[in-house]
Amino acid sequence: MHLFQTMNHIEPGIFVRHDPLAEPVPVVFDSPHSGTIYPADFAYACPPRLLRQAEDAHVDILFGAAPEAGATLIAALFPRSYIDVNRGIEDIDQQLLDQPWPGPISASDRARVGMGLVRRICRPGLSMYDRKLTVAEIRHRIERYYRPYHRAVADAIDDAAARFGAVWHVNCHSMPSSRGPRVPIGGWERADFVLGDRDGTTCGTGFRRLVQGTLERLGYDVRINDPYKGVELVRRFGQPQLGRHSLQIEVNRRLYMNEETLVPSDGFAQLKRDLDILVADIAAYARDQITAAAAD
Repeated sequence: MHLFQTMNHIEPGIFVRHDPLAEPVPVVFDSPHSGTIYPADFAYACPPRLLRQAEDAHVDILFGAAPEAGATLIAALFPRSYIDVNRGIEDIDQQLLDQPWPGPISASDRARVGMGLVRRICRPGLSMYDRKLTVAEIRHRIERYYRPYHRAVADAIDDAAARFGAVWHVNCHSMPSSRGPRVPIGGWERADFVLGDRDGTTCGTGFRRLVQGTLERLGYDVRINDPYKGVELVRRFGQPQLGRHSLQIEVNRRLYMNEETLVPSDGFAQLKRDLDILVADIAAYARDQITAAAAD
């Protein structure tokens, strides 16, 4: 028996899992970066106002129709700036530590600039801490926060796949409205949505096209794998050859909130209504796929 079988299972400070409120479909949404409960041992040294801008604020609410559509929704409660569950567990920034990391390291380009599993910088030019972290601190964050979140998503995906024979996972994020100053002129403004499937390797093209088509029909500009291809969660869970489809969705923050204050804007309600439609279309797509497979 899996641990997560109650409706609205909560691991305090770590994650909440909202189970289906309608006839279940094999769809799992997760929001790994919308957490706002800052652990007492964080001890960051940067301004809280700037630190909070790393949050994918309100994304869990934007996709909150998932349970009513029969899907599962999992949301992290801790912030990505404390530990980022969408990074590989070996994405360690050695410059952050007061001694060598005793385990394997596979540092990404993001880790090398201070934005790895545990961030060294709050934003370019601004340090996250006024000290080095210990190996014990990093291990605590991995064991207490990172692994339980990954287990929660894995259990939900495994349960759906076991019951239905296939599963569709939607990894939900928000993105700043413009790229950084190093991007050439002409590439500043981002699309309304970016869909990432790691260049077609984490989900079937039919699923990606369904999501793209719904968003475009609603009037949004959608780009594929530009500039976000998807990171650890879709990489880990996306196995389309086994009927496990994983797609990352990035929502442009200008659509729904003030990017400095994180306060929802006048556009929030309309975007929420449109994402309710998207959620319903994804649920219907999964239901149709399962029905078609059973008829073969």
